[in-house]
Amino acid sequence: MPAAQPAKTYPAHDEHPNEAVTVGLDPYDMADKANIFSVHYSDVGLIPILVVITNDGNQPVALAGMKAELVTVDRTKIPPSTEDDLYRRVSRPATGGVSPSPLPWPKKAKGSVSKEAMDEIQNSQFAAKAVEPHGTQFGFMFFDVSGISTPLAGAHFYLTGVRDAKGNELMYFEVSLEKYLSAPTKTN
Repeated sequence: MPAAQPAKTYPAHDEHPNEAVTVGLDPYDMADKANIFSVHYSDVGLIPILVVITNDGNQPVALAGMKAELVTVDRTKIPPSTEDDLYRRVSRPATGGVSPSPLPWPKKAKGSVSKEAMDEIQNSQFAAKAVEPHGTQFGFMFFDVSGISTPLAGAHFYLTGVRDAKGNELMYFEVSLEKYLSAPTKTN
């Protein structure tokens, strides 16, 4: 896992100064960044996006009921993949040379996910339920972008259901991924 910086330091972010919460995104869409993973997610039509939430306020922020969505330029709405979705996609089940039966028996799918891939999926997914005061939480959300040639161009990320310590829902977060695409590249 990469070390997370405060959310406002990412080119693609939405800062709510009145609520003291910022959401930042860092897509892992290029091979050099995606090499941190053992699984080649782009090969199976998934894009990992690092989601970073920073709380600069004095009260905790609840994330238990949050909902994320990636909306492409053509308005296709993509929810983050669940852990089971990721296992299915990574295992690439195949029937493997079994002759077709004339009877409509269910076919047993073959394919498995390595222990390393399972651990990676479990440990990298965004799982925080709250952000402590003056703290940052982060993790990856994986979006199924199979069949979309340029999924980030013109796309927006929406996050709703973030609540303050009193249970009031904060204003939704909208992050334009064009900010990420148009940001100058870092040179070492």
